[in-house]
Amino acid sequence: MNLICFDLEGPLSPLDNAYELMKIFPHGDVIFPTISRYDDLLTLEGREDYEPGDTLALIVPFLAYHGVSEEIIAGMGKEAKLTPGAAELIAWLHSRKWRTFCISTSYKQYAMAITERLGIARDNVACTYFPLDTIRQELKKTDFALLEQAEKEIANLASADDNRLMERLDHFYLEELPQTSAGKIIRTIKPTGGQRKVEALQRFAAETGKPLSAWAVVGDSITDFKMLRAVNHVGGLAIAFNANEYVLSYATMGLASTRLDDLWPALQALETGRLEAVEEAVKEKEEKGGRGNRENFHWLKNSKDISRPLQIHRIIRQLVRKDAAHLG
Repeated sequence: MNLICFDLEGPLSPLDNAYELMKIFPHGDVIFPTISRYDDLLTLEGREDYEPGDTLALIVPFLAYHGVSEEIIAGMGKEAKLTPGAAELIAWLHSRKWRTFCISTSYKQYAMAITERLGIARDNVACTYFPLDTIRQELKKTDFALLEQAEKEIANLASADDNRLMERLDHFYLEELPQTSAGKIIRTIKPTGGQRKVEALQRFAAETGKPLSAWAVVGDSITDFKMLRAVNHVGGLAIAFNANEYVLSYATMGLASTRLDDLWPALQALETGRLEAVEEAVKEKEEKGGRGNRENFHWLKNSKDISRPLQIHRIIRQLVRKDAAHLG
């Protein structure tokens, strides 16, 4: 039995759902990247009890304030673009009796809509539980003034240096917001990112009776690095797809391509049960070189220099993910 687990945003869909939701209201397209940068800084700092991807908790008060609903989120998932080649790859894997899984930081309504379209079983999906309609009812009018003012200030922090950004948002999230009902809202949301992705994968591994060394995982951003690191460390196949610098260092191999189904050769090699077969296939592809924006393979296990792969991944990531490419 072959097992593979995908991150959703990047590998399966090029969009960032939270970013798209924030674009619904004025200045949300500026506010979200700013909060996302704050998320990256908190992750790199190693702040206690903070996981990459907790951005999805930090933006909850703003979504509730502007009346975003669960129905809107689910609707986005039903209409969202899929990464080219994602549907074809999933269909091919199912025809070969692979079991496919998805672990996503995305809100449940969005993640379930996309994975259903791809034929990934609901029981094989782990994502962020998000009762937004209930949360909206808990938001009090007395919170509105604070959130309105915060939006203006966060938008003005877009070009601020890291220290200024950390200082102001720490004050907002650690001192101002906890005094409101909106602050209580944040504590109820635990996005499935970072170590929580590892824990979700471990649950799937226990349910299938297969250790992490038997898994292939696919990720692209800071929310995935711990999951890829865990699988790579025990001899599984950790794949960085159109990835950023936060992920490449922890991957077994990388693929920079405008189509996800270019992974076929590597996964076919994995069907032999030997990681060495994957290494041979990937290195052969790497030696031949990619075909423009397709099939740019890199064997990364034990690599000490990711500068060349990173350059290619950045270019293809921008082509595929557009506005979401620069997010951590």
